[in-house]
Amino acid sequence: MGTALPHIAGRRAIQAAIAALAGLGLLLWWLLSMGGPPSPGGKVTLATGVPTGVYARYGELLKQDLARDLPEVDLRLTRSEGSIDNLRQLVAGRAKFTIATADAVATYQRRGEPGADRLRACARLYDDYMHLVVPKNSAVRSTKDLRRLRVGVGADGSGVQLITKQLLEAAGLDFDKDIEPVRVGIDEMPALLERGKLDAFFWSGGLPTAALQHLVDRYPVRLVQLGDLSPALHRQGERTRYYRAAVMPADAYPKAQDGQAVKTIAVANLLVTTDREDAALTEGITRTVIKSRDWIGRQVHAAQKVDLRTAVFTDPLALHRGARRYYVSVKP
Repeated sequence: MGTALPHIAGRRAIQAAIAALAGLGLLLWWLLSMGGPPSPGGKVTLATGVPTGVYARYGELLKQDLARDLPEVDLRLTRSEGSIDNLRQLVAGRAKFTIATADAVATYQRRGEPGADRLRACARLYDDYMHLVVPKNSAVRSTKDLRRLRVGVGADGSGVQLITKQLLEAAGLDFDKDIEPVRVGIDEMPALLERGKLDAFFWSGGLPTAALQHLVDRYPVRLVQLGDLSPALHRQGERTRYYRAAVMPADAYPKAQDGQAVKTIAVANLLVTTDREDAALTEGITRTVIKSRDWIGRQVHAAQKVDLRTAVFTDPLALHRGARRYYVSVKP
């Protein structure tokens, strides 16, 4: 009897292996008969920005593309005051995805705000360019000239206000003492400038921003260069390392630039979610973001900068596992 036991054990192991293979075969048959794993679905909220900003328009166009690629997903768009507000909506569960500038994400992490450790990236999108807008006949030629003036600085919780504070510091100005800060967004600043309620305003957005285009078409304004602040800005250390010197091309807002390129500061935008988001949904949305670049880019020119080769550079955030799965699948 003792010599038969190994043979019995061997037969049982073979039978178990056959049963496992049969089960696997049944599972594969089921998946194939169902057309593969179930497609992501349900309500998904994307926090964007103010209605007249690039975030909002980009979100509207992305929603159209997702309706084709992920028909079971019902994408809802919600407005916000900007990047910091977007991140707060995300970790509070009021949004599943959002757009935020890299410096805003880093600031959110540095402050230790709720859920900062749960943030993950899907893609690097396009760069935001910093604008300083004044009436055409204004005496303002640099940021230093804003002393004692009424300046639109973006709404509280916006990336605009975050960068504005750094730029003013680089220019030797105190945000609260040396200017009169008017805390409103791009949906209000152009009209306030036209009515003489503002002397200047800052805006951070993709090129071109529709609200600024409309202002340029109806009211004489000028863009003030910010390139002279780059050295002092980067001397501020870690908190400004996400800013880079950039040039606004002459055809961004031709009437406001008199055919001249304008030196400025730029910062990358990221598509952000949390580590708790479904991998299949995140993979699908990331795929659509990359695939839709050309189509969306014809209407939102900034989106032309979305590129598979640079999309994975999402510092200071790690990629979400679903987004990483997409990039691995398309790697040459």
